[in-house]
Amino acid sequence: MHEKERHRIILSAVQDRPVVTVIDLCNLTDASEATIRRDIASLDAQKKLRRVRGGAEAISPPQFVGLAGRPFSVSETMHSREKQAIARAAVDLCSDGDSIIINGGTTTFQMVHPLASRRCQVFTNSFPIAEHLLKNSKNTIMLSGGVIYREQNIILSPFDNDVTRNFYARRMFMGAQGLGPIGLMEADPLLIQAEQKLIGQADELVVLVDSSKFENRSSLVLCPLDRIDTVITDEGITDKAAAMLEAADVTLIVAQSGAVQQEGEAAT
Repeated sequence: MHEKERHRIILSAVQDRPVVTVIDLCNLTDASEATIRRDIASLDAQKKLRRVRGGAEAISPPQFVGLAGRPFSVSETMHSREKQAIARAAVDLCSDGDSIIINGGTTTFQMVHPLASRRCQVFTNSFPIAEHLLKNSKNTIMLSGGVIYREQNIILSPFDNDVTRNFYARRMFMGAQGLGPIGLMEADPLLIQAEQKLIGQADELVVLVDSSKFENRSSLVLCPLDRIDTVITDEGITDKAAAMLEAADVTLIVAQSGAVQQEGEAAT
């Protein structure tokens, strides 16, 4: 293969993925490692790519097509006491033998601890939830299929004919980016597509949101308020938000986390 053709293949490869190794390029071009290293050095000198240890990357690396929203590792550190209290109240709604759906999220993840003493049939799209329940409980676990999104620790499928359609649940438990008069809001179209399928498999929809979520907004609506059966939140909910839910005939459960009282004591 001529040098010009090798260079074309190398430049195409680095645009398709964040980093391409020397071995990858050897396989693509049938050239030796020494030849590929010379090619990378030449293209780096021409400012057409950037040489990195063991390979090359694009000058403007392609962005991973991930999900909009905050990574799981960041979200789980926020409002942790409220989330734990909300999750305990959610599990209080569950009985042994119930079939439930738990959507991936940092608030719903907190359900795994009180669920450890239950025996439910759990369908989830969350690796952390599935792993914890498998190791620490007698619940029956079913995972959805699809693409793994590492930052959010969830599995989503864009296809209609996935295993989701084969699971019926009494209740679905889920969080959200925001909750307002127009309904439940999320940040990513793929999340909405996958979650709408899950909602369709459950008789009741139970939303777990800390009180800060009533102030959040997004341009994407997952479902209207009248599709929600129950909202579980913390004592920080405002009278306005509570009245909004009451007007929509949504059952409100306020979980006492003690966080609001603690903040008040700290202020004095």
